[in-house]
Amino acid sequence: MNTRLSLLAPLALVVTLAACEKPKKAEEEPVRPAMTLVVASTPALDQVLSGTVQPQVQSPFAFRVAGRMISRPVKAGDPVVAGQLLATIDPLSLQMAARAALAALSSARAEYQNAETNEARQSTLLEKRTVSQATFDSAEQARATAQAAMVQAEANVVKTREQLSYAELKADYEGVVTTTSAEVGQVVQPGQAIVTIAEPTRRDAVIDATNTIAESLSIGEPFIVSLQLDPTISVEGKVREIAPQADAMTRTRRVKIALENPPNTFRLGSTIFARIAAGAISATWLPGSALLNEAPNTKVFVVDPQSLKVSLRDIEVAPDRDDRWIVRGGLKPGERVVTAGVHSLKEGQVVRIYGSAAP
Repeated sequence: MNTRLSLLAPLALVVTLAACEKPKKAEEEPVRPAMTLVVASTPALDQVLSGTVQPQVQSPFAFRVAGRMISRPVKAGDPVVAGQLLATIDPLSLQMAARAALAALSSARAEYQNAETNEARQSTLLEKRTVSQATFDSAEQARATAQAAMVQAEANVVKTREQLSYAELKADYEGVVTTTSAEVGQVVQPGQAIVTIAEPTRRDAVIDATNTIAESLSIGEPFIVSLQLDPTISVEGKVREIAPQADAMTRTRRVKIALENPPNTFRLGSTIFARIAAGAISATWLPGSALLNEAPNTKVFVVDPQSLKVSLRDIEVAPDRDDRWIVRGGLKPGERVVTAGVHSLKEGQVVRIYGSAAP
C-alpha cells in the first residue's frame, strides 16, 4: 500500500504543474497576421515638363513724385543702358518749388547777416557798458534763430532740387524693356510702374510642377532644358528656387531652373522643355494606412526580419495624393513596414507577414 502511494505522488505533482502552466500560455500575445510592404525607392520624375524662359532679375521702374507724363522714349523690346532716360513728367511744378526754395534761402541768408551784424554791434556796446546784458542776449538769440532758419532753407533747396531730378526716370542697369505700363499724357502716382526692365544675361527656365515632383526635387538638382521650337538646342540648368506652397488655382508649385550660359536662342519668353534623366530622382511612398499619428510625431511599425517583431519608429513624411505619403526621412530601402491594422499592434509584438509590394 505504501509503495502504491509513493508512485502516485510524483504523478499528481506533474498533473498539478501542467495545470498551472496552462494559464501562462493563454496570457501570451498571439501572433498577429499583418499586411506589410518592403520600402523601396522608385523614380519620381521621368517625364518632360514645359515652361518658359524668364529673367532672374526684373524690376519695375516708377516715378517718386506725382505728375503728368510728357514723354516715354522707350518701348517693349528696346535695349537700355544704365542712366538712359526712360520717361519724364511735367517738371513745371517742381521747378517752381525749387525757385521758391531759392528765394526763401536768399531771405534767410539776409536775415542771418542782419542778425549777425546786430549781435556784433551789441557786443561792442556791452563792452562800453552802454547796453544791458539782456539786450546783448536777445541779439545773440536772434542771430542763432536766423542761422537755424538759414540752415533749414539750405536743406529745403537741396530737397527741391532732388525732387526736380525725379521728373526724369532713368535706368539703373543695362537690360531690356519687357513691358510698359503708362502712356504719354497719363497722370501717374509715386510708385506706379511705368517701365519694367529685365537683366537678360541671367535667365531661368520656369516650370509648374505637381506636388509629387516638387517634393522630390532639391536645390541644385540638374536639368536638361531644350527649346520647344528646336529640341536639338539644349542647355544645362540647376534648380534655383522651389515654391514653398502650391498655387491656389492650379495646385502646382513653381520651380525656377537657373540656365548655365544659355545661348541667344533662349530668348525671354521662349517656350522650353525641361527634363531630368529617368531614375535620377527617386522617392519612397507609403500608404496612409501605414502611418500612426502620435502628436507631434508620425510613426510606423517596422518589422525585424529575424524575430518578426515590430517596433515603432519616428519618420518624416509629406502629403502626396491618393492617400499616399512621401517619406522624407526615417526609413531605408529594404526595410519592411506594417501597412494595415497599426492601431491594434503593440511594441515588440510578433507578426505573420503578408504582402511585400510597394504602394
